[in-house]
Order: sequence, then C-alpha cells, then structure tokens
Amino acid sequence: MGCMVDDINAYSYAYPLELPSEKLVFKWVESRKPERYSSAAPLSPDARLRIVSERLDLIDNLVISVSIGPPNSTFLTSKDKKTWTAKDVADSVLSDKSALRVTSSQRLEESSVLDAHSTDIDGEPYWYYEYLVRKSPTKIAEASKMYRHYISSTAERDGYLYTLNASTLGKQWDMMGPVLERAVESFRLLPPTDSYVPPYKDPWRFW
Repeated sequence: MGCMVDDINAYSYAYPLELPSEKLVFKWVESRKPERYSSAAPLSPDARLRIVSERLDLIDNLVISVSIGPPNSTFLTSKDKKTWTAKDVADSVLSDKSALRVTSSQRLEESSVLDAHSTDIDGEPYWYYEYLVRKSPTKIAEASKMYRHYISSTAERDGYLYTLNASTLGKQWDMMGPVLERAVESFRLLPPTDSYVPPYKDPWRFW
C-alpha cells in the first residue's frame, strides 16, 4: 500500500499499489494535488462540498478522492456529532455531491445507499457508507445498468465533514472492492501541523 499524507488539510490514507491475485499493478495519477478548501474544485453549484485531492487510475477505472464541506442541517440537525447516524451523514454528504443544478432531494435520487455504519477511533466517530451512483441520468434500460460503486469514510473537525471516497465501475466491484475498502478503512484525520489550513479560513479565497 502507498501512503498519502496531506499536511494542508491534515489527513492521511493508504491506497493500493497492486492486486496480486490478478497480477495487476495500478497506474495512479495524482489528478488533483492537495490544496486548501477555499481554492478547491466545487462538487455542486453552491460550492459547499469541494474536492481537496484526487488520484485516478484511468486504465482500471479507479478514483480515490477527499472532499470537505459543512454538514447539511437538513439531515444533521444536532450540533452533537456523537448523535449522528452513518445514514444521516451519508445523506448529508450525498445531498451536496452533484454537478446538477437540482434540489438536495433530487441529488439523493441519483444515489442508492447500500450500507452505513460507524465506529469510534481514538475517541472520534468515523462514519462508513457504501452507495451506487448512476453514470447517466437517462431512462434507457441499458444505461440504467451503468453505475459506479462507491465506499466512503467521513469524519468531522472544526465544523466540517472530511470524506474519503473510493470508487470503480459496478461490474468491477467484486474484484476491486476489497482493496478500496482497505483504503477507506485507513482514512484518518491527523493532528494539525503549521501547514494546516482550516476550511473556515478565507472560505472564498481562490488563490
């Protein structure tokens, strides 16, 4: 496993380098180098949820990314994160994760949550969830079978949700899913260093 450490946003995760059972070596490209929340690419028109880093394997159709955004109060009504369920956290993140100019409920319809659970790590809750996203909004029967299979881990700090997403094509999940699950399970928020830039600092600064 390789190791990704982002000092700007203070998190780390491990990512797979190979799949020995298939004699496969992954060909990762760092498509988005770590950057501060204020200058990161938005995932929706309201720019609440933003990708702060991303790596791709275009040949094997794998994506691992980290996004940061504030909680959606529609789903996370309490300020006490200890009361949040994994399903509510998943709905909060997914409601903001869309390139379409639609309502939160319409965005959720693009996604189907398969599983959600949480665990405490060093006294902090981490929420895990697995979901499918249609690759195309068309109603054509064949197109409806095309979807991406995601697995994610979310943690909260300074009033923002930090989420690691790992995904591949649905038809590849049986082969790729186990190594992506290990990547997601390795996600940790780190003690901030002098390089850390909190998301609330200059939130609309783009340079």
